[in-house]
Amino acid sequence: MSAVHNQARAALQAGRLSLGFTVRMVRSVEIAPATAAAGYDWLFLDCEHGTLGLDAAAQIAVAGLAAGIAPIVRVPNGEYAMATRMLDAGALGIVMPHVDTAEEAREVVEKLKYPPLGHRSMGGIGPHYGLRGASVGDAAMALNAACLTVVMLETPRAIENAAAIAAVPGIDVLLIGSNDLCAEMGIPGQFTHPRLEDAYRRTVAACLAAGKYPGMGGIYAEPIMATYVGLGARFILAGQDSAFMLAGATARAGALRAMPV
Repeated sequence: MSAVHNQARAALQAGRLSLGFTVRMVRSVEIAPATAAAGYDWLFLDCEHGTLGLDAAAQIAVAGLAAGIAPIVRVPNGEYAMATRMLDAGALGIVMPHVDTAEEAREVVEKLKYPPLGHRSMGGIGPHYGLRGASVGDAAMALNAACLTVVMLETPRAIENAAAIAAVPGIDVLLIGSNDLCAEMGIPGQFTHPRLEDAYRRTVAACLAAGKYPGMGGIYAEPIMATYVGLGARFILAGQDSAFMLAGATARAGALRAMPV
């Protein structure tokens, strides 16, 4: 059986930035080929915040597979039933927020990976193989290898445990949730604060030591993004649909308003 291609994982393995586009407001499946055409590697289908539901996320995920952009879904903490249903429905990865310890990271792997790595239930052959008949065992191995398991570090406790979390087999990415981390540290919104920079340095070092990938979320000012990319962040949340639309629409309106009439 052929391997399942995950563009987000391929970018990481090639040493490139793996760029994610957050889908929170849009519900149309056209967002998948549009963001692929714009140069992104993965869709961040955000089912933790906002109202994006299982059905809409699944439809966008299938469109993402066809467009060659990896659908990756963030579920609320501990919502493993939603996570595995999304994996069955076409997702190529799950982001689990608020993971503070290696024990919690091991639970994520146990719930989201097929045996022998975990204990995910066999749900049949889904959209990843075009719904074609295939060996369930071979498909499970291919999906274990392709799907990204991402944990979010959003507290000082999580940063303290970064090395232990990164060492958990089956974890692929440690994604720093910069907004929540700054809030937990008492420095909300201070993305240039030395304590946040130290958190990134420690997480990057933990990932490098364990052969995992460090990620950045919640920071969208390009000069600040460049700082953390320079420190080693590679799995990058680049922005979300509503912000991109507002920025583009505002720039066009401003240009038109400035034209002489």
